[in-house]
Amino acid sequence: MADSNMPLAERVRPQGLEDFIGQEHLVGKGKVLEQMIHGGKGHSIIFWGPPGVGKTTLAQIIARSLNMPFFTLSAIDSGVKDVRAVIETSRRAGHALLFIDEIHRFNKAQQDSLLGAVEKGIITLIGATTENPSFEVIGALLSRCQVYILKALNEEHLMNLVNQSKIKDKWLSEQQLDIQEWDALIQLSGGDARKLLNLTELIAASLPGNDKRVTNAIVQDIVQKKMAVYDKSGEMHYDIISAFIKSLRGSDPNAAVYYLARMIEGGEDPKFIARRMVILASEDIGNANPNALLLATSCFQAVEMIGYPECRIILSQTATYLASSPKSNAAYMAINHAQALVSRTGDLSVPLHIRNAPTGLMKKLDYGKGYEYAHDFAGNFINQEFLPDAIAGTKLYDPGNNAAEARHREYLRNCWKEKYGY
Repeated sequence: MADSNMPLAERVRPQGLEDFIGQEHLVGKGKVLEQMIHGGKGHSIIFWGPPGVGKTTLAQIIARSLNMPFFTLSAIDSGVKDVRAVIETSRRAGHALLFIDEIHRFNKAQQDSLLGAVEKGIITLIGATTENPSFEVIGALLSRCQVYILKALNEEHLMNLVNQSKIKDKWLSEQQLDIQEWDALIQLSGGDARKLLNLTELIAASLPGNDKRVTNAIVQDIVQKKMAVYDKSGEMHYDIISAFIKSLRGSDPNAAVYYLARMIEGGEDPKFIARRMVILASEDIGNANPNALLLATSCFQAVEMIGYPECRIILSQTATYLASSPKSNAAYMAINHAQALVSRTGDLSVPLHIRNAPTGLMKKLDYGKGYEYAHDFAGNFINQEFLPDAIAGTKLYDPGNNAAEARHREYLRNCWKEKYGY
């Protein structure tokens, strides 16, 4: 590889917005970050987005453009003491920009330690997170920051990154790579620019000197042979969580607990694992076993209270239960269909008979007129339409093929007849 030990992704990291690829909604002409940089006045920011889309790079560009002292901390291995040391150095310097990677891993005490310095302007904070900041960043700190959402890079962005790097990096340009097929490179990168560039460097170094053609088959072969080299920086993080979720969805408790152990041994945030199981319990199990969501939610709460190492047992109990549970994505599909219908039909009028009528005028306008109170009828049901007229009779929820939802289907058939099969 190149003489430098620095990976390709670091060697070609953009120094200014003119070289930055992607996030046009933030860095394009006249957009918020472009205006901030050219205006010469920064503010505290939380960058929220998937890995490898430019969060760290943008922080460095902002610091360089605003000519500010720049400090960086990783929430994985930094504590309150490190934060206070940076704040004290910044105070002596007058002002500084502090970038905290994976800020969602900071606990409340660590985040609290930032508040005073941010509020007084001693530091301009830029935090990066792959998790929803409204869940992971305390309200007091979040209120002092602007949250900017970074989007996943598309195929064109990723191809441009590689082609730009073939020009900017001396070593890579000398390799004269001939990329004939992009699919494997793009798919293996998972939309992560850093991962893509480091994979490109690995491919370039692995090809023989007289043949620099890159095809899908060649990429797959090299990656399989040298995965250990490719993954030294821990980039399998998202592959492992993906494998874990797919194992739960696929009802394989053995694979699920194996990937759980991989994450535990790698020091993964237990709340990250628990949160993913809460989502899966609703998305992939749903009404086939409503207790799954209750257990997953209890797991998340218990993990918060207990922490490592004991919470590994709670995670294992929940993972094996979810994997062994009957599956249904009927609720997930129902909300998808409903949102798609709303998107197509717009804001349809709510039928008059189920509108609220708190005033006399509304009653005169027939709000609520004709509404039948279900509990006044046998079986606590009366056949009346609740959807707007334009979409009356639409079925959005189709119960799954499992014992629990079979009971739902039978009940709905008895109520709605032809809509559910009679």
